[in-house]
Amino acid sequence: MTISSDMLRSISTADQLETRLGTLEFVDGVPSPETSELVQDNLAFVHALNAYLNGFPGASTQALLNGFHEAGVENNAILIFSELMDSNSLFLTANADTVYFVGIVDLTSGPMVVDTPPQALALFDDMWFQWIVDFGLPGPDRGEGGRFLLVPPGYDGSLPDSGFHVRHSRTTRALLLGRSFINENPRQDPAPTVELIKSTLKVYPYAQGGFGTSIGTLLEGYVQPDPPVDIPETTFVEGTGLAFNTIPPSDFGFFELLNELVQDEPADSNTNIEVMGDLAAIGIVKGKPFNPDKRMRAILEDAAAVGSATSRALVFDPRESEGFAYYDGSAWGIPLWVGGYSFETPPPLVTKEGIKPLPPTGARTHNARTSFFYAYTGITPAMCMRLTGVGSQYIVAFKDADGNRLDGAKTYQVTLPPDIPAARFWSLTLYDNETRSMLQTPQRYPRAGSQSYPTPAATADADGSTTVTFGPEQPSDSPDGNWIQTDEDKGFFVILRLYSPGQSYFDKSWRPSEIEAV
Repeated sequence: MTISSDMLRSISTADQLETRLGTLEFVDGVPSPETSELVQDNLAFVHALNAYLNGFPGASTQALLNGFHEAGVENNAILIFSELMDSNSLFLTANADTVYFVGIVDLTSGPMVVDTPPQALALFDDMWFQWIVDFGLPGPDRGEGGRFLLVPPGYDGSLPDSGFHVRHSRTTRALLLGRSFINENPRQDPAPTVELIKSTLKVYPYAQGGFGTSIGTLLEGYVQPDPPVDIPETTFVEGTGLAFNTIPPSDFGFFELLNELVQDEPADSNTNIEVMGDLAAIGIVKGKPFNPDKRMRAILEDAAAVGSATSRALVFDPRESEGFAYYDGSAWGIPLWVGGYSFETPPPLVTKEGIKPLPPTGARTHNARTSFFYAYTGITPAMCMRLTGVGSQYIVAFKDADGNRLDGAKTYQVTLPPDIPAARFWSLTLYDNETRSMLQTPQRYPRAGSQSYPTPAATADADGSTTVTFGPEQPSDSPDGNWIQTDEDKGFFVILRLYSPGQSYFDKSWRPSEIEAV
């Protein structure tokens, strides 16, 4: 039995191959020096592009940390927006509806306790945007306020018997991202909400052998109690009106940002070791200097440009096959539903018979993950679940009813049918295509909704539907609360938020209109 000539031909390489890289040349299967250099440079580009697309979550959290420090917020301090977040800050798709309180919890010296405020909608993520735990309404405290103990990687000390919600972080710092509602009081004034946050939110070190550890456990002799902790006053920094940036760059600086994160965190902190392999291949390795030569720097600059372009295409112009559309034939969509918060398994079904998890797909929805993290901040199951009355849901539109991009020089209308499925409140917010942050216009708060703060509440029409106009000038027949100003020189996109969503949203019997050009 011999190997056929056809078989040999199928496993051999021709002397010349025409490819997207150009002509590749070989001698008896061995690449020429020029071809070898060309394909290895291309391989470096592929690793760098993958690092950009799949490492963006880590760059985003590092940019948040750096932005907080730029705003004067040190680790374990809290940036709070007492008059809500406005369009001054560059913050990926933040809202102007809730009181944000955000910060970085530093675990480098050991476990930290966070006493959380009641009635929040909040989460802890690690520095690779890997979910740790929710707190507040979707968390184990179920909105009552709780005592959370965040444990750093490698900790080998004792933990309490009870009294804490104990969670382990894979990184030595954790992102605290909280939102609290202002529509719990008749005047919809944020002041009571801010006071509640400031009076209850505490961040302090954990003391072994103290609260949560029984005397019986101490008598076993394995736990040596620490001195009691003197709980410090939490430092709050006012954020409303501050101008600061929390968005990663789209040039070589992106990779410098990722290198900061890699150097500051354990080598195994990212569960996606393929991403870490791509980073290592371009010279970003824990404990080693990142000093790319001129050739590699040019490759990284090119990869950042292509990575940014690719991310923007997935955000603003995803193909129908991605499955991001929420309604059939609609511009309204969100990338989370195809793979859930893990970007692998869609969120479970909620039926009359109970919650029914869907089977794992075994495949990461890479494009959904890239699209999501390039435009949005934070990740939690509460962002994508079919439970009514809990958390919040979002749908986003980047195009009008005719499939055209939204143009700030034009005027548009969207109509929300009666009985908007939001038990707490709803809102529409406009965002700048370039920064993915709130659109900056003289209006300051580019939103409309059912709340009467920080802009007047939208007024419903006689039939119970609500029409909101987007445009550079307010139409004479549009109430103040039903108009969001645009910038004639900027494109924009729209997010509809439903807080404590109703069943008609999930079964899609309620559906907003498409965005119509007027």
